[in-house]
This record gives sequence, structure tokens and C-alpha cells, in this order.
Amino acid sequence: MSRKANYRIGSHSRKRGGGGQGRGREWRQEQYEEEQNRAEESEPRGTCMSMCPLREVREREVQKLLHRFEILPGTEGERMPKADPSRTVKEYSRPAAGKDSTRPSDLRPPSVLFKTVGFLIDDIAASPSLQPWTEVYDFVFDRLRCVRQDMVIQRVSGPEAAAVLERVVRFLLYASYRLCEEPLRLYDPRINDTHLQESLSWLLDCYSTGEHRHQEEFQALSLLYNLGSAHALQRALELPERARASPAVRLALAVNRAHLERNPVRVLRLARRLDFLQSCAAHRHLGPCRRDLLLLYSHGHSGRNCRFPLQRLARLLALDAAPAARLCRAHGVLVNGDWVVFAKASYAEPPPGDLRSTRSPELVDKKRGDASLSAVIHGCA
Repeated sequence: MSRKANYRIGSHSRKRGGGGQGRGREWRQEQYEEEQNRAEESEPRGTCMSMCPLREVREREVQKLLHRFEILPGTEGERMPKADPSRTVKEYSRPAAGKDSTRPSDLRPPSVLFKTVGFLIDDIAASPSLQPWTEVYDFVFDRLRCVRQDMVIQRVSGPEAAAVLERVVRFLLYASYRLCEEPLRLYDPRINDTHLQESLSWLLDCYSTGEHRHQEEFQALSLLYNLGSAHALQRALELPERARASPAVRLALAVNRAHLERNPVRVLRLARRLDFLQSCAAHRHLGPCRRDLLLLYSHGHSGRNCRFPLQRLARLLALDAAPAARLCRAHGVLVNGDWVVFAKASYAEPPPGDLRSTRSPELVDKKRGDASLSAVIHGCA
């Protein structure tokens, strides 16, 4: 056989081989698409277009398990109060053996979940007529937990999940500050922290693909809430340059650096530049920061004839003079009129539990201004 004939045969066989590879790639793509379609079909899709499934409304009416916020006005005194369909919200229930939690008629699609969150914020949390706020918090906390449960079951992700989680995180951050002085029987900060961390982590995962309008805001909030956390710092440092250079993230990084350097004076100075919600996030670190400042000054200004002006110390602590004096005495620091006398030997840590977390008018409250709670939680303040 001639060389030209051999070449033609070889070329023909290579072409046939290439066609086989193409068909193989097409077959694998078809198989992948079929698997994706099967996975999507296996994910439950909610069909409940109200805030609470009708079946649950009826059950809770019969069992008298309606919350007082959900009862139809005028039926409160009846033997079996009726539910107000416009105010009844699906409550959280733990997954139980034999109980089908994926029934489409019991699941709310993302659009209804977003509407439900809006109702909980605008009509319940921000309502001035619903008191006490500890009860308001318990109700909203439980219903938001159920919203997240429906999202998990349906595997909601992307912008739809982010829009809900942003409001959940803002609410939990605000509550962590507003209720910080409440007794443990009315508000448990550890439970709130657990759900806040879970929601924040989920939200930041939603930001991992594409660009999101509020990404810088929540990256900064994560860093401020978790000052000193290596994981939070690493996540912030891995942000794209544009996000890392945003004012919110830069300020949060500066506060975190001062915290890591154990520089309480700088932390408190930078805290004055935080906005209201950022201050709510950083608030839980202010108590330890003030204690560090008193310890530092007890060593640096210790002396028999050394006195420090109380008013100046109060400004450094971002407190009024009276609470600053109480804080000093609680740590064994002598306050004599308008003067503070530091001594290394006299400083003492108070017993655990003696110093409860308190609200901070100077560093937090006054920054809210005239903004409504709805505006704060919806990110419009």
C-alpha cells in the first residue's frame, strides 16, 4: 500500500477516534445533567403561600397553643381563641422520628419566607405596643428559627438566602445589645450567640460566589463581633482587594488589630467611629477592654503621690463619671473625690458574675439617632 494511502487510512481512523471522544463527552454531560435534574427533583419545593400552614393553624387552635400575638382580636376570652390568619406564623419544631418535615404544603417558598421576615420585623419586633420586649424577642427568635429551618430543607441559597439571613443577623445583633442587662431566665446570651454565629457563617458562605450589595457590611460585623478570632480575621484578609479597602472593613480591621495588640485605649477610641449596628456587634468586647485599661493604668500610673483625673479616665472608658467610679471600685482601684489613685497591689479582678454586661449610652445608644428599629434591621438606617 502506498504511503499516501496509509496516510489517508491513518487520518480516517484518527477522525473516527476523535468522534468517539466527542460522543463520550456528550454522554457524560447528559449523565451529569440528568443527575442534577434528579437532585433538584429530590429537593422539596414549598407550596405554602401563607406565613403558617393551614394544618398547623387548625392544630394550634384546637390545642390552644396560639401565641397571644397571633390571636384574632375579640376572641381572646373564648374557650378556644381563633387564629388571626394575617398574624399567625409557623413555629419552630424539632425534627422527630416518623414526622415528615418535607411535606410541600408545610414548607414556605423563599418569597413567602422573605415576606414572613418582614412581618416579624415591622409588625412585631418594631411595634411599640407589644411589650415586654423580652417576650417579643422570644416570639421573633422562634419564628426566625423556623424560617431558617424551611430554608435548610429546601436548600435555599444565593441572593434569596442572603436577603433573609441579613435581616436575621441584624435582628440577633440588635437583640444581643438591647437585652444584655436582662436576667438569664429572660434572655440567654449563649443561645443567641449560637444562632447568630450559625446565621452569620451561612450568610458569608452565600457571599462566596458573585458580588453582593451588603457583603462589606457583614464582613465587618463578623470581624467586630468576633474580635481576636483567627478564623474571622483570615476570612476578612482573603476578601478581594475592593472589599478589603471598603471603609467598614478597614475600620473593623483596625479595631481588631488594636484588640490583638492589647491596646484598650485605641480600641475604645476607634469604637467611637463605629455606626450603631457595628457598635452592637463590638459591645460584648467593651467590658473586657475597660478592665484591660484599668489593669494597664494600675501598673503604668502606680505611685504613692500619683493621681489621675476621674473625668479624664471616664472619657477614656467612654463612660460617665459615676459609672466609671463604680467600675474602678469594683476592681479595687481607689477613687478619692475627683481623683483616681492607681496602685499595682490594689487592682483585683471581681468574682465572676459580679460585673454584669451593661448598655453603653456613649458608644452605642446615641448612634442610633432617630432611626426606627425597622430601618436598622432592614439596613436602611
